[in-house]
Amino acid sequence: MDCHINFPDTENDLSSELLHGFREHLIFQNMAPSTVQVYTYAVHQFFQLYRTLSINHLQLYKVYLLEHYRPQTVNLRIRALNCFLEFIQYPDGRISMIKIQQKTYLDHVISEGDYEYLKKCLLQDEKYLYYFIIRYMAATGARVSELVQIQVHDVRSGYRDIYSKDNKARRLYIPKSLKEASLIWLDSLNRKKGDIFLNRFGSRITPGGIRTQLKKIAFQYHLNPQVVYPHSFRHRFAKSFIERCSDISLLSDLLGHESIETTRIYLRRTSTEQQNIINNIVDW
Repeated sequence: MDCHINFPDTENDLSSELLHGFREHLIFQNMAPSTVQVYTYAVHQFFQLYRTLSINHLQLYKVYLLEHYRPQTVNLRIRALNCFLEFIQYPDGRISMIKIQQKTYLDHVISEGDYEYLKKCLLQDEKYLYYFIIRYMAATGARVSELVQIQVHDVRSGYRDIYSKDNKARRLYIPKSLKEASLIWLDSLNRKKGDIFLNRFGSRITPGGIRTQLKKIAFQYHLNPQVVYPHSFRHRFAKSFIERCSDISLLSDLLGHESIETTRIYLRRTSTEQQNIINNIVDW
């Protein structure tokens, strides 16, 4: 039998009681701040559309998501709502995720040529902060949320240990050439301790600030903004690594993937690479 749960008519009651409790639950589960924000937004969105929680309304919400969002976003919202249903111990099941057909190519990855060009431009214009930001992402495979945590003592050590929400640890290695260049840069700034990436106010730079500035840099140097974003440089690390070292298991560990299947995408070529191969070999 379908279980109906009625909620208060006032949005404030819902926000102060359920959403606050759910948010605290997510924080207690050591979820990242961005995940907490996305999950609570999804629940808030559902209850703006439907005042009653029921199987029927859950299915209607799934239809609404499919009509308005990309598949990846749909599954993220469904995952968020399922987490909420588990939190309130809703007895009537969960929303099923949608199947996403995996692409046979890897796209939106900055090419090695464009990466080298961008480094050269940033050095010439003495934009050392972003020179090192993109170099760290491309040379370590760090996520942008991990990048901003790197400290001066990590550079001296040559690595930083990263702990995930389930307390799994992985080591972020800083290559020797990058370490040496970084220490020279930090010494010129008289930076002896603390975060290495600071904004103009002297505080730790934010992932959002990095994303915004990278878009401006892409336009400034006439690069495709679709490939100049933080995760693109993590992709660049993976692509370059797998081209020089065929150890996909090691790459999976370095990237912090839970499954090696996730890492296998880097064995694929980008759509541009596929097109170039076709152009060069198909003459019949």
